[in-house]
Amino acid sequence: MAINWKDYSSGEFYDEVMSSAGNARRPAQKLVAQLKSFSEEDIADRKQAADSTIKEMGVSFTVYTEEGNIDRAWPFDIIPRPIAAKQWDIAEAGLKQRLTALNLFINDLYHEQKIIKDGIIPEFVLKQSKNYRKECEGFKPAFGVWAHICGTDLVRADDGEFYVLEDNLRVPSGVSYMLENRAITKRVLPELFEKVDIARVDEYPARLFDTLASLSPRKLKKPVIVVLTPGIFNSAYFEHAFLAQQMGVELVEGSDLVVQDDSVFMKTISGLEQVDVIYRRIDDLFLDPEVFNKESVLGVPGLMRAWRKGNVALANAPGAGVADDKVIYAFVPQVIKYYLDEDPLIPNVETFLCYDDKQREYVLANLDKLVVKPANESGGYGMLVGPHSTKKDRETFAELIKANPRNYIAQPTLKLSTAPTIVGKNELEPRHLDLRPFILQAKDTYVTKGGLTRVAMKKGSLVVNSSQGGGSKDTWIVES
Repeated sequence: MAINWKDYSSGEFYDEVMSSAGNARRPAQKLVAQLKSFSEEDIADRKQAADSTIKEMGVSFTVYTEEGNIDRAWPFDIIPRPIAAKQWDIAEAGLKQRLTALNLFINDLYHEQKIIKDGIIPEFVLKQSKNYRKECEGFKPAFGVWAHICGTDLVRADDGEFYVLEDNLRVPSGVSYMLENRAITKRVLPELFEKVDIARVDEYPARLFDTLASLSPRKLKKPVIVVLTPGIFNSAYFEHAFLAQQMGVELVEGSDLVVQDDSVFMKTISGLEQVDVIYRRIDDLFLDPEVFNKESVLGVPGLMRAWRKGNVALANAPGAGVADDKVIYAFVPQVIKYYLDEDPLIPNVETFLCYDDKQREYVLANLDKLVVKPANESGGYGMLVGPHSTKKDRETFAELIKANPRNYIAQPTLKLSTAPTIVGKNELEPRHLDLRPFILQAKDTYVTKGGLTRVAMKKGSLVVNSSQGGGSKDTWIVES
């Protein structure tokens, strides 16, 4: 017996795979035709193959709980998410436009602050930013780029078009899962890679290496690059180790590095070796105990001094997180217009700023309909999803907003697009999803072909984060 595609329905939501019961959208036609030919036993076998591959490859993530840290196998759905290449070309151009403007914005903030002086962004928004670093003022990074690796979250609404939900410019994670999703899918659905023209994603580690190498202060054929991790207890440690291994560079912790004569050196069995570029996966405040958190044992004393002297490159640069703020997010269309004199190719989701009296009044009166987010949290923490909230939740958030309005934004509850997902005992149901493509910028700009698709595995849920019970799918950019 095969899975029943005829009765599949996403209801009021835009489905990315099926246009109506039994009818696949154009980029998904070959995929759905193949899946329809599978019996229930075939599906079960392929799900089992995916689970075995995940265990064999050790693909995991860490969830922090009150009881302690738990390592979990990566939750994966075997049905890929196809996107038409024509639509992706527009999104790719929009992502390049967005990161170019954001880097010009960050560079301006640490120098003349023209965008503030010209009244595009209120001064207090910058002064109250948790991620503005005075220690970075006046610094000129290579190519004027501060955020070298960005993960921008996209969603599709009921019109089928992409919208930017948020930008992640501090230490964005998830790209290793994008790569592993493809490796798993090739094992599970090998026949489809012969029938469907799917854009490759496996060039990312080489592109990342080239981006990092271009930042090297020493012009060497092979600069010394390291990945700086907080260690094995970090939720993204799998990714840190994976990317270091894929790029062929050393994975180090703070204790493996030392600063001498304003340069950074790595301790090796042959002695000290000078480091040119550090891909850091540690938050700003833990990077250098001489400058930031004096209690930090994760960073390297003197690292900021070496960076400011131009003897080592840091990616992403300290201070880049000033643009990784959901209040700044609301101004990105104006930022693009100001620096590039262009309209955004990908629109923002409508956003209400709680520091504005009129907008705050509207938010407080409509908490049951809105999603409320703190300005600088990540991972789906600290937010209110109005339609799924209790009266007590809404009362709590009303008080939080009134106490610190600058720290909160609100957005309409989106009708997030869905895709068919196998749940329970091989049942086919729609689940909401988002997409995190990864953009690299130094001398050149590169965008992954697709990205990490995250799926809300709980029925009706709009929260896709793995830390909140979400799963994932392979993302296919398809020539159709």
